[in-house]
Amino acid sequence: MGALDEPLTKLVGDRTAKVLADSLKLRTVGDLLHHYPRRYVERGQLTSLDELEVDEHVTVLARIEKVTLIPFRGRKGDRLEVVVTDGRSRLSLVFFNQGWRQKELRSGAQGLFAGKVNVFNRTRQLVSPDYQLLDEDAGSDAAQQFAGRLIPVYGASAQMPSWKLSICIDTALTKHLGDVGEPLPAELRERHDLIPLPEALELIHRPRSQADRERAQSRLRWDEAFVLQVALAQRRAAESALPAKPRRAREGGLLDAFDERLPFALTEGQRKVSAEIAADLASEHPMHRLLQGEVGSGKTLVALRAMLAVVDAGGQAVLLAPTEVLAQQHHRSIVEMMGDLAEGGMLGGSDLGTRVVLLTGSMGVPARRQALLDMACGDAGIAIGTHALIEDKVQFQDLGLVVVDEQHRFGVEQRDALRAKGDQPPHLLVMTATPIPRTVAMTVFGDLETSVLDQLPAGRSPISTHVVPAVEKPNFLTRAWERVREEVGKGHQAYVVCPRIGDEEPAADPKKKRKAAEEDFEDIADAGAGSDERRPPLSVVETAEKLVKGPLSGLRVEILHGRLAPEAKDDVMRRFSAGEVDVLVATTVIEVGVNVPNSTAMVIMDADRFGVSQLHQLRGRVGRGSAAGLCLLVSDMPAGSAARARLDAVAGTLDGFELSRIDLEQRREGDVLGQAQSGVKSSLKVLSVLEDEEVILTARTEATRLVAEDPELAAHPELRTALESLVDEDRAAYMEKG
Repeated sequence: MGALDEPLTKLVGDRTAKVLADSLKLRTVGDLLHHYPRRYVERGQLTSLDELEVDEHVTVLARIEKVTLIPFRGRKGDRLEVVVTDGRSRLSLVFFNQGWRQKELRSGAQGLFAGKVNVFNRTRQLVSPDYQLLDEDAGSDAAQQFAGRLIPVYGASAQMPSWKLSICIDTALTKHLGDVGEPLPAELRERHDLIPLPEALELIHRPRSQADRERAQSRLRWDEAFVLQVALAQRRAAESALPAKPRRAREGGLLDAFDERLPFALTEGQRKVSAEIAADLASEHPMHRLLQGEVGSGKTLVALRAMLAVVDAGGQAVLLAPTEVLAQQHHRSIVEMMGDLAEGGMLGGSDLGTRVVLLTGSMGVPARRQALLDMACGDAGIAIGTHALIEDKVQFQDLGLVVVDEQHRFGVEQRDALRAKGDQPPHLLVMTATPIPRTVAMTVFGDLETSVLDQLPAGRSPISTHVVPAVEKPNFLTRAWERVREEVGKGHQAYVVCPRIGDEEPAADPKKKRKAAEEDFEDIADAGAGSDERRPPLSVVETAEKLVKGPLSGLRVEILHGRLAPEAKDDVMRRFSAGEVDVLVATTVIEVGVNVPNSTAMVIMDADRFGVSQLHQLRGRVGRGSAAGLCLLVSDMPAGSAARARLDAVAGTLDGFELSRIDLEQRREGDVLGQAQSGVKSSLKVLSVLEDEEVILTARTEATRLVAEDPELAAHPELRTALESLVDEDRAAYMEKG
């Protein structure tokens, strides 16, 4: 075990080490050294208090403006109220029964104050915050300690404020900076003018100037980009060296027969991407390709053509979907598109055809047994299903292609577990309808080649999106339901999406439940800007009940959510697709893949509770036919709030790539990486996958060159160590699989 892998108990003691581990997941000396400041403040530079977010743990540098001791009425005790300011805004500090603090918290003193931001009487405050005064007259040595340099402010917790973290990190730097290795090759550092890693760690934590901070961040940014790109380059190199069986569509075969029956011409983008995939499938090494495209750009058709080409070549193809609803929808739409070509070996089936089977975890035993048999004996050329396809008992006669839909919901390990069912590594096609900026694709999906579909098929109609501010303009919500009725009156259908199912609570008295549903729905305007506590999210069950009795009475309204029985879900979707249901009230199970061209309207309740990309995905369910689509984003959040700004962004553009940038800017990039690239820790602390495109591009080139020259990194032991810390040991095997 290296010095940086030592547990923190030896450095800071058992008690502090436990707090660091429990509240901040910092367990080793290395973890502590790589816990970088979130920001810096200069002596005399006060924190901007008007940017503080409620429920956030903050450390602020401010000046005490007013101190007031207020006795409780009718009982013992008192409340000490301290008002601090940055010169423009104010923040209240409240201490209960701690009047003695009045002696040290004097007006005019400057200090660091840390706590969780909450709201009382519409005023932001910190209750019993930790603090450290920086006023020299107050007797603190902090002023001398921080004089002449930047003050680091760390991501902290209630139990471990920023300045206590600073003391721990300072101890680690003093004792262990000499133990820090150097993962970047010397010639690479020289080419890109990068300082050594020990110096970078010292300057990131102890900068004497902004220039020091920038030099440190430049080096650490390179570390994050380069080590990740080396991991991905190793995976690409390993996979490209594996053998694979070429899969070429035969002339006059199944793919040609399918193409002849298509009632429309492929878009130029679909033809281009199909050609890229066909070339990959014909190779003697496995394809590893990411197919991304806008909602409704025709990715499923491109994937189906690839699957048919593999079946033509004597192999089998499998499509992995994240939900049963989506798997059922894919199965239904593919069977409909193929017609008798999906009935190979069956009475009335085409001689060129194959069998298309569905496998999900909740299927009945007879249907499940037949699907497993059809896959194992090769009668089923195409299998569609959920995680159930990954189970050990699932076998294929000759698996040639794995298609993974909505890759962001699966990890590397899951797609590799499915690919392991082939005698030789099958080809891999990963699809996502979430547009991904180029640099994100190079980090999250850096082991895959990328194809983009950015052209919508002919006949698709535009979608108009509007925010419905239910608090400020309740009549807008009334008008929203009128618009739904108008669309149904024209022979179309609509979705209503809610963030919650609504049957989580134990069964209650029906009358009370109905009353609660009505109050919850009608009192949406009472949970606006002036309320300190938000009401629970609106639910499918209660919203549907209210709509049937109120604004949508007389219409055929059904519900759909993940906890319905599989047969019930399939039945609802079949009837909705057939036009037998006017309005479908659902959770996000309809987010991807659901294709009902007659649906023209969508109302998303509590839209501010969904992410930007998720809202874009949801509205992609309407406007899929010849009639224009309408999406209404209902929210009780006030104008000017961050939540409303997100909704306005969605309403302002149909460009999924632009929205994905907005979405990513509002999320921790490390979480994005860790979520999608399973097997890799959330490691992006300095690198921005949106802003640091040049660093990522250059690091990718350098990493590819290094891995080509030294695949095992034999000449770079420190780089190997850095890779081991990046890749979770329990899942490392998945990063090496073909």
